[in-house]
Amino acid sequence: MPLESARRPLPGLRQILADTGGIYLANAVIGFVFAASGPVAIILAVGARGGLSESDLSSWIFGSFVLNGLITLLFCTLYRQPLVFFWTIPGTVLVGPALGHLTWPEVVGAFLATGLLMLVLGLSDWVRRAMQAVPMPIVMAMVAGVFLRFGLDLVHAVRDDFWIAAPMIAVFLALGASGGWAKRVPPLIGALVAGAAAVALLGRFHPHGEALRVFAHPNLVVPVFSWRAMVELVIPLAITVLVVQNGQGFAVLDAAGHEPPINAITVACGAGSIVAALVGTVSTCLTGPVNAIISASGERDRQYTAGLAVGAFALAFGLFAPAFTRLMLAAPPAFIAALAGLAMLRVLQTAFSVSFRERFTLGALVTFLVTVADVPIFSVGAPFWGLVFGCAVSRLLERKDFGATAA
Repeated sequence: MPLESARRPLPGLRQILADTGGIYLANAVIGFVFAASGPVAIILAVGARGGLSESDLSSWIFGSFVLNGLITLLFCTLYRQPLVFFWTIPGTVLVGPALGHLTWPEVVGAFLATGLLMLVLGLSDWVRRAMQAVPMPIVMAMVAGVFLRFGLDLVHAVRDDFWIAAPMIAVFLALGASGGWAKRVPPLIGALVAGAAAVALLGRFHPHGEALRVFAHPNLVVPVFSWRAMVELVIPLAITVLVVQNGQGFAVLDAAGHEPPINAITVACGAGSIVAALVGTVSTCLTGPVNAIISASGERDRQYTAGLAVGAFALAFGLFAPAFTRLMLAAPPAFIAALAGLAMLRVLQTAFSVSFRERFTLGALVTFLVTVADVPIFSVGAPFWGLVFGCAVSRLLERKDFGATAA
């Protein structure tokens, strides 16, 4: 099956400048700041818990922004749609428990294998069938089980460092409750500003003493391919990209009147993930939240310019990844935990509501419990076994739900 054709003629610089406007640049700024705040805090929280060095984290952030920014620029130009690519947040969270018993090169090997799998699916047109292989409630139950630790860390941040976490939560809730202000200042951005102000006022900002490398110097990681990393991470990572993240992105863009090229996007995610893995970056995906922000207003045929702006911002941010990484790591752990937890609240809410709404609820419950228990079997982590046991229980006890889905 050939990839979807690009939209002709391709826009030149003069056309792009003519299509650009204030509303598209404003949407791009909001969307990018969202991506560069809570989601980056999640990378730092996962990496710090897994024992990654500041250099490893900086390289991860470089790949997340620079490589995905290049893909974004290419796809927004080729298809003249708001097609922003970043990294899979559920996949990032999956890495956390894996780092407890896998080495970083083994995890990177799984990133590489996941990219190869997605590339094959995109080129073969099997991606639609792959997206339907595991029922969505069971997938989201696995996501809920993995994300639960971030909700708990948010509560622990209030307990451990009240004067940092509490103002962030208060501002987040206040902005969320005021509809008008929430449109001007997203609650997560307000929480970030409140937390930064609290850190500054309390004198809790403590950067490391060694010399700071301002420009990015990505680490080339030699992957190690181990069976336990392949089994534990590859299928869950591919599912989080193709079903959770890309599925959300497709739905957002369809609702806005766009026609995202599914096969081409899957190929881009596969190829991007392979390259990104070499610098220690988790799998590439089509982002749902940022594409939702930049496609929410303005003329549909001009929204691609907001995507181009996000891609340009991402390149600049990634090139200065060491400086941004140092700034975030110099803040108290409660600041990172609170920011990451607040970023996950809506996602966690959605995961629970999809998991236990109608069908496959018993399988979803089993998946959730196995994932939360976090007990590895044969050195393979719990998220994979959550999917296996959840699907098995649903096949045995919820056959009618499979029949209803097929109908």
